[in-house]
Amino acid sequence: MARWLPRSTDLTRFCQKLNRVKTLEDNMMETSFNRCLSTIDLTLLGIGGMVGSGLYVLTGTVAKEIAGPAVIVSFIIAGFASLLAALCYAEFGARVPKTGSAYMFTYVSVGEIWAFLIGWNVLLEYMIGGAAVARAWSGYLDSIFNHKIKNFTETHVGAWQVPFLARYPDFLAAAILLVATAFISFGAKVSSWLNHVFSAISMGVILFILIMGFVLAQPKNWSTQEGGFAPYGLSGIMAGTATCFYAFVGFDVIAASSEEARNPQRAVPRAIAFSLGLATGAYILVSVVLTLMVPWHSLDPDSALADAFYRRGYAWAGFLVAAGSICAMNTVLLSNLFSLPRIVYAMAEDGLFFQIFSRVHPRTQVPVVGIVVFGLLMALLALVFDLEALVQFLSIGTLLAYTFVAASIIVLRFQQQKVDVPAPAAGDRPNPEPHEGPSSGELKEYESFSDKLQLVDRDKTKQQREPGQLKAAFEPYLEFLSDFYPGEVVTVAVVTLMVSAVCLCSILVFGNTHLHLPTWSYSLLLVLFSLGFLLSLFLIWAHEQQHSTQTFQIPLVPLSPALSIVLNIYLMLKLSYMTWLRFAVWLLLGLLVYFGYGIWHSKENLRELQPQRLSARYVVFPSGSLEERVQAVQPSSQPTTGLPDTDTDTDDCKR
Repeated sequence: MARWLPRSTDLTRFCQKLNRVKTLEDNMMETSFNRCLSTIDLTLLGIGGMVGSGLYVLTGTVAKEIAGPAVIVSFIIAGFASLLAALCYAEFGARVPKTGSAYMFTYVSVGEIWAFLIGWNVLLEYMIGGAAVARAWSGYLDSIFNHKIKNFTETHVGAWQVPFLARYPDFLAAAILLVATAFISFGAKVSSWLNHVFSAISMGVILFILIMGFVLAQPKNWSTQEGGFAPYGLSGIMAGTATCFYAFVGFDVIAASSEEARNPQRAVPRAIAFSLGLATGAYILVSVVLTLMVPWHSLDPDSALADAFYRRGYAWAGFLVAAGSICAMNTVLLSNLFSLPRIVYAMAEDGLFFQIFSRVHPRTQVPVVGIVVFGLLMALLALVFDLEALVQFLSIGTLLAYTFVAASIIVLRFQQQKVDVPAPAAGDRPNPEPHEGPSSGELKEYESFSDKLQLVDRDKTKQQREPGQLKAAFEPYLEFLSDFYPGEVVTVAVVTLMVSAVCLCSILVFGNTHLHLPTWSYSLLLVLFSLGFLLSLFLIWAHEQQHSTQTFQIPLVPLSPALSIVLNIYLMLKLSYMTWLRFAVWLLLGLLVYFGYGIWHSKENLRELQPQRLSARYVVFPSGSLEERVQAVQPSSQPTTGLPDTDTDTDDCKR
């Protein structure tokens, strides 16, 4: 029976396949897309992705059912947590100007299977986001016509009483998605122009809401007679924060569009900062005026802002708000339909998803197959599913993507920079170009081929240390960590940090309610997991990291990404168990796709199967001598019977 068990070498090779990282091209600015988007274009795309149904629908829903007027605090916390995640996206978008967003960022730093699962969840995030906004768009238009569309559908088609499904099929929501899909397929310029038009109208409507809202504000609506400012307490505020994350998911459209930006190194960080700042301010101010205009418990969750103006006697204002909100939701639809096919394209281009989705139309320069297929899937979701169930499902996928991007920032920041050097043509004599060494008299390495040979015997006493190495100040106290490869301790510490964060947040969320822990054990577990988290953070900080002035870098690493990880995990655990159950089912489906297709067709897998070229290494010793070693590298499936007919041990030695 033992012969049927897998050998340890096979398991090791299998784990290596799951965790292999993506090899980036030498020139990452080369693309089959059209680099035509400016900083303003990206900023408006981000604003359009964030300011939509979250502003016109979720504000009223969270205020009435979850947090009360304290929805303001929920948006502040959600905005802060989103800022930490947005800074991580900004650094990655500037360093890796390729489409794919969180999927691409995870692939280049953490590993293949994790990248696929993140991409798989991002696909669902965008599909649900587009479907939810389409239903909100339909509801607002229906409210303008006094719910005649809804009544007509229920009368002539029928109504459903099924959990998580809409009460009636929303044909209008499906139709608007199909129309938006048609416009997106015309190219990035057309999409950007439409987004400009709708964003301008939306910002004008928001400005009108704020002015009229503060004029009609009544402070008594926050008084104890109406339930107070935070009627649901701290738990309601935090539960509202998890739901409010839906409002900020749109900023990653900027990172997903980096392959179509003219100057992504500058445009992506600026656009993310501008759009997130403006969107957060808009959410907070609109929440203030909404809960001051009418009592929070009387809000209409389907069309809160328009209904508030109607009830205060300004019917014309309510009509204007409803019309303007439709324009805002159009920008969100465009944002989701713009990003989703590009995520699919990135996965298909890497071989992890079906190859047909990697086709780019030669004239419009967009992945038209992905646009059409996933536009139809969005329309189907909008036709039958309930908005609130979709929003809860959306939050968990977004938070998971934020968590992995934050972890990827830490891993990538403490990795050594790898530069691919093109191999010379066959028969040519290598002409080494030296890497700049720290000083004369030290060992310098020269590479001629792109297999990224690393110098193992480093001088540990040199002043300029490589990223991932232990800082000189800590070496006398943590000398045992110096024996590991650069970045190895950091990787283990990141895993420990995430495990500690999950345990810590689980105790905070479930310790008193579901687990019913006594006070002493609750406190002890909090202290233990907090110490584990802080120790992991210290071990990461004790190592050298990359410092670059060429592109944007998030400040206070590893503290900022670590805080983002904790906040995201905490908010995920606040979601309902049904959301987690549906999420688990979706993950299982993703694993079936990956192990059935992706792992076999991955370009990294095909690259491993190709025979590799000879590699040459040149090492200059302090004495000035040059020694060349040529080494044959063959795939594991072929026996290494010997080296080519050349002087491979020492080709030449010059002094």
